[in-house]
Amino acid sequence: MSALYGIDEIVAATGGEARDIAVETVSSISIDSREIAAGALFVAIRGENFDGHDFVARAIEAGAVAALVSRDKAEALSGLPLIVVEDALEGLYGLAAFSRSRTRARIIAVTGSVGKTSTKEAMRVALEASGKTHASIKSFNNHWGVPLMLARMPADAEFGVFEIGMSAAGEITPLSRLVRPHVAVVTTVAPAHLEFFASEAAIADAKAEIFSGVEPGGLAIIGRDHAHVERLAGVAEAAGLETLSYGFADADVTISDYRVTRDGATGHVEGDGLSLDLSIATGGRHMLANGVAALLAARAVGGDVQKAMAALAGHGAPEGRGAAILLGDPGHPIRLIDESYNANPTSMRAALEVFATMPTEGRRIVVLGDMRELGAASADYHAGLADAVVAARPHLVFLVGEHMAKLADALPAALVAGRAQAVDEIGEAVLETLAPGDSVMLKGSNGVKLGSLVARIRDRFGGRK
Repeated sequence: MSALYGIDEIVAATGGEARDIAVETVSSISIDSREIAAGALFVAIRGENFDGHDFVARAIEAGAVAALVSRDKAEALSGLPLIVVEDALEGLYGLAAFSRSRTRARIIAVTGSVGKTSTKEAMRVALEASGKTHASIKSFNNHWGVPLMLARMPADAEFGVFEIGMSAAGEITPLSRLVRPHVAVVTTVAPAHLEFFASEAAIADAKAEIFSGVEPGGLAIIGRDHAHVERLAGVAEAAGLETLSYGFADADVTISDYRVTRDGATGHVEGDGLSLDLSIATGGRHMLANGVAALLAARAVGGDVQKAMAALAGHGAPEGRGAAILLGDPGHPIRLIDESYNANPTSMRAALEVFATMPTEGRRIVVLGDMRELGAASADYHAGLADAVVAARPHLVFLVGEHMAKLADALPAALVAGRAQAVDEIGEAVLETLAPGDSVMLKGSNGVKLGSLVARIRDRFGGRK
């Protein structure tokens, strides 16, 4: 396996001190002792519910050749191969900054209230068709996930794609300045994490922080299907960035504009000399919008547009974000739509719209969990989903969580097959209800843990993507 860093590079980047290390290089970086590859550097960061220093010995036993540790924990780990720094997380930031300084890759950063991970994955797929691409995994988009992903970037990467998230103002700025993207994308602004913001406009301001780290002469790409486009564009332009928008809405905007029209899973994109048809394997307006963002970003960093389009045509949704899984009898399969990772009013409506268009041999069943962090307006947002649920034409609806009581009250009583405070209380009822030919979609905030019910359904019936 090729070297990712020399020990001397890590020491210089972090300002650390090497102790008892018998190798000259590391081949990978991990913060999870359960996922150690041979030759790895283990970074012992402290989390809300764990301290990585408690797992250093286990990581070394699993194949790590060194551990990056905080100075106040070093004495207790004496005798193990260590790089000692003042703080392990700050050391990871130093290593990430070094990674960014040495790369010649063209870098994209993406944020937004909805669609960050799906768009990031579409960008990865689009760019891999043109060259060696490094991208964030899963939803590693926070104060430790972003530096970890940046530190993992190989020196010879040609493209880099990084997802940046937030739940409070001020969180995106330092991450964007660390990543220093050439292109920054904001997918949309919606009432996600509204509990922590005074208004949706304040969420837009927090998303606009991504423009603070864009390299001079860089590009801002802004999804247009929301009410805050001009607000975002103003911040981008004040930062000296070229700015363009994309979307379905015929908004009267002053920035370069790409208009999208849709015919099923195919969209037509037109603007600024570009006119092409783009197909996406997963249906829905939101997935098509994500694909357009990926195409425009790939084009902006030098990716081959035709290769990107061909790659996107076969790109499906990630697990937890719309992945379709066929279960049981191949002749009469149960179609499971896994939207279990997260939810807010905008993404919930988008998922229900897609589900409504899916052909099904049997019944349409939806399992919906609470949308969290919506603040004082939570009851209204949950009750307000009733029209979207009815429009999806479900035969049965199962609801999970205290906030979903408001939706239950707003729906026709005959539709609601079950309601519970926790997913474990309703799981068996869902499993017993499912029959060959049915289609079932599960969507809710991650804290509701609908992913555990997805796993139970897959275990009960067996399945494949």
